[in-house]
Amino acid sequence: MCETCVRDRNVHSGPSRRSLIHSSVAALGLAFAGKALAKETKPPPKPQNVLSPDASLKRLMQGNARYVDGVARRHDFKHEREALAGGQNPFAAVLSCADSRIAPEYAFDTGRGDLFVCRVAGNFAGTETIASMEYAVAVLNTPLILVLGHEACGAIDATLKAIKDNTSPPGHIPSLVDAIAPAAKAAMQQGGEVLDHAIRQNVIDNVAKLKSAAPILNAAVEQGKLKVVGGIYRLTTGTVDVIAQG
Repeated sequence: MCETCVRDRNVHSGPSRRSLIHSSVAALGLAFAGKALAKETKPPPKPQNVLSPDASLKRLMQGNARYVDGVARRHDFKHEREALAGGQNPFAAVLSCADSRIAPEYAFDTGRGDLFVCRVAGNFAGTETIASMEYAVAVLNTPLILVLGHEACGAIDATLKAIKDNTSPPGHIPSLVDAIAPAAKAAMQQGGEVLDHAIRQNVIDNVAKLKSAAPILNAAVEQGKLKVVGGIYRLTTGTVDVIAQG
């Protein structure tokens, strides 16, 4: 057999050493890539929000500052959802008004699972709300409760008008008026910007109510495990002014 034929037979008879090496390297690369992909797609652990009451408040206000400045963080909702399937660890609880213009998760630039939020028109602490906050503190170990009022609150404005005109709103709305009335009446005695005074007084009253709620919340406050504060959300700027600290 001629030398040329021998060379041709060797070329076509099977894979060369170089091609075998390339194939092996490619296979290893795919194996490592598969492991890396599996590692990336593994659901992350649920968030561990183990913070002191003061650190929790600081984190809230840092988030609000980002929100006001328009530099909110980008949240990976897909992986947040996967992580939270196993449980929740909210670092703060918020009692907020039901007003559609107020969104605590946005206002404090938080991810899902960070805040335990209860919402009711007029942001007052009724029996169900107190029970919910007790759950947050006793079961979820949440170290901070924020009562969040806001400018131009319709529920408080309606309460002021109902008291002034001695009228009763329809349906179940009177239950809101009854809950807000103490703060509204106190504000009416102050004069000046009555609505603003009532909004502030309502926050202060409900902070005091939650702090003294026995047997769970008041004990947590006394032990230094819980802090209850108030805040006013400014509609025009998005800023939250903290009040009623103690």
